[in-house]
Amino acid sequence: MTTKNSFSPASGQVRYAVIGLGFISQDAVLPAFQNAPNSKLEVLVTGDSRKAEDLGAIYGVRTCSYEQYDELLGSGDIDAVYIGLPNNMHCDFTVRAARAGVHVLCEKPLAETEEECEQMIEAAEQNQVKLMTAYRLHFEPANLWAINTVQEGRIGDLRIFHSVFSMQAAEGNTRLYKALCGGSLFDLGVYCINAARYMFRDEPTEVSAWSLKSGDPRFREVLETVSAMLRFPGDRVASFTCSSGAAPTDMFEVVGSRGVLRLEPAIDYHQQMKSILVIGGKTEERVFMKQDQFGAELLYFSRCILKGEEPEPDGQEGLADVRIIQAILKSAESGDIVPFKISARNRRPGMNQEIKLPPVEPPPRVNVMIPGP
Repeated sequence: MTTKNSFSPASGQVRYAVIGLGFISQDAVLPAFQNAPNSKLEVLVTGDSRKAEDLGAIYGVRTCSYEQYDELLGSGDIDAVYIGLPNNMHCDFTVRAARAGVHVLCEKPLAETEEECEQMIEAAEQNQVKLMTAYRLHFEPANLWAINTVQEGRIGDLRIFHSVFSMQAAEGNTRLYKALCGGSLFDLGVYCINAARYMFRDEPTEVSAWSLKSGDPRFREVLETVSAMLRFPGDRVASFTCSSGAAPTDMFEVVGSRGVLRLEPAIDYHQQMKSILVIGGKTEERVFMKQDQFGAELLYFSRCILKGEEPEPDGQEGLADVRIIQAILKSAESGDIVPFKISARNRRPGMNQEIKLPPVEPPPRVNVMIPGP
């Protein structure tokens, strides 16, 4: 029997359980609660007793195990969950939360398959809860400035998008296991796909892709490097390469009929971002100070819950990227161009979603592997 929570918007604060205490949760999400006064960290959920003891003490909150998850959902003690688990677990933990009437902020990619994404969306709709895909860059000043600059027509008609996102994944990291839905495309490529879509403000109509392996034994189960081209309406093209076996870098570049805009870094949250805008031979450079991107998404999602509004990067936004990922995988395996159609979206990130928050320093991490060397 499903038990609905007792959340009341009049409380002014959304109570969260953070599910999964891996690197991203410890390094960014847990510290971010201090920047989101409308969001209260209530419970930590983990299968690691050391994490439970140490992090519970650091943040002064109670903990529970994965086996106690359903009991927590039905307790009335939380209003929302942040799901920072491996990709293969997103669907199950989201659906269970939604059926209990608990709102869900789920890390990207939303799930491994289209079918799983649709299950998550349906569960949220049927139980009248909010489901948001954790696209932190939808609130990040540098990316939103880039979108606005293109939309204002400063570089003319947008023609080309290109992005590279790479890192060296550490041996034994969850990103290197097929059963956990690892690999560079799910981990890194999803950012490039999403950025192409919000820069073009449209959906691709076909993809072609290639998967590459260097022979490194780390990648015996998952794709090391993926390179793809996405064709957009109006004969526009987006290309990207993502790799878990190359030196760390992240950037994107958009080329219009009159100018070029480059953002580097464009994705990483540990440092300031820099834009280079070239129009008519004149170069403008701009530096965007480091921000707390995770506090911003917590603040935004809680605001949506409190005001009864639908989040912009909702479940459908996550589903669109997973559909493209699946088409890329199909193309890389077959060598064929894969045509497909995604319904046009009315809502896209813009300057109205910009949230600036000061960076926060995390406490020492507990029993967790750093993603790269």
